[in-house]
Amino acid sequence: MGLCASKDKKEKVIEGDGGATATANGGAGGEPNGSATAAAGGASDEAAAQGKQDTMVDAAVLAKLEEGFAKLAASDSKSLLKKYLTKEVFDNLKNKVTPTFKSTLLDVIQSGLENHDSGVGIYAPDAEAYTVFADLFDPIIEDYHGGFKKTDKHPASDFGDVSSFGNVDPTNEYVISTRVRCGRSMQGYPFNPCLTEAQYKEMESKVSSTLSGLEGELKGKFYPLTGMEKAVQQQLIDDHFLFKEGDRFLQAANACRYWPSGRGIYHNDNKTFLVWCNEEDHLRIISMQQGGDLGEIYRRLTTAVNEIEKRVPFSHDDRLGFLTFCPTNLGTTIRASVHIKVPKLASNKAKLEEVAAKYNLQVRGTRGEHTEAEGGVYDISNKRRMGLTEYQAVKEMYDGITELIKLEKSL
Repeated sequence: MGLCASKDKKEKVIEGDGGATATANGGAGGEPNGSATAAAGGASDEAAAQGKQDTMVDAAVLAKLEEGFAKLAASDSKSLLKKYLTKEVFDNLKNKVTPTFKSTLLDVIQSGLENHDSGVGIYAPDAEAYTVFADLFDPIIEDYHGGFKKTDKHPASDFGDVSSFGNVDPTNEYVISTRVRCGRSMQGYPFNPCLTEAQYKEMESKVSSTLSGLEGELKGKFYPLTGMEKAVQQQLIDDHFLFKEGDRFLQAANACRYWPSGRGIYHNDNKTFLVWCNEEDHLRIISMQQGGDLGEIYRRLTTAVNEIEKRVPFSHDDRLGFLTFCPTNLGTTIRASVHIKVPKLASNKAKLEEVAAKYNLQVRGTRGEHTEAEGGVYDISNKRRMGLTEYQAVKEMYDGITELIKLEKSL
């Protein structure tokens, strides 16, 4: 398996900092580190030097970290990265690497260093990063997930009674569409920044063959992004199914390498069930339809997740639950959302935010994160994904949306 993206970036990092004469693993002028020692001390010293080098952070990466940290500290950034990356934490973590993929702190925080307007600002380049860089991940996870402390343990997966949810808007006055999705990582593979092109293709092949075995209402077709016909591409755009190459936040985190290799989309014949392969996560499993019938949508997702898991083992941690690339998306990884039109509440954003906070809901613009609301239409979802079961996460959204509709009617 290949090493993480920072290994590939080091030449670029150095050139960008005006030190083009230094090589990725060498000193000024491109002379390899420790070459004199190796010549004098023989093979054993060379092996020891190599072993040490494998656990050392490259000088150019350290320089970029120091520069990025200084700029972030001086900025007015409101990100969770800035809030919790104190000088003490930074100094403690800057020389650490993950055992298998040699991911550095730069791989973890680069997106937040480049984008001071990030809400969070960190990603996990591989599963081990959650442990190696726990001094930074743990407080951010606790802050984002409503008090999930480092001593807490995520409960066992439980989708509950799928028939207990009904339609949140039976008269179709407010809810335009409803969607429930979850993220999954395939066991044995790192996350985006550490994946090789061969691994991307191997994963796409596994996902495609797995999904082609689905039956009933989940039966459909897999469309690879590579070599996609224009007509198919246009249809997927019209259906709002096609995902684009990652935004600047993901680009900065090195989540878009080898694009579009290994990426693909699956949807069922009814266009109510969708799987994204190797977008931000290995798998994004999505159930959706027009209107507010959350019960039907949740049942379909639960069936799909259970069917896929029989064929593809998922990456799971006893404490953090299901593991994915972004620390906001751990635990259940469930995001249950509605596109909802609440024009009266839209004119009183403070009231909307107050109710949302009470039910742990996240209010986004019409087109999701980093967008504005168009015509009083919001994307509203559960915020908490950790420390509660899948059923409880969806119930928070169900109860919150029910309350928002009640409030909108009363205004």
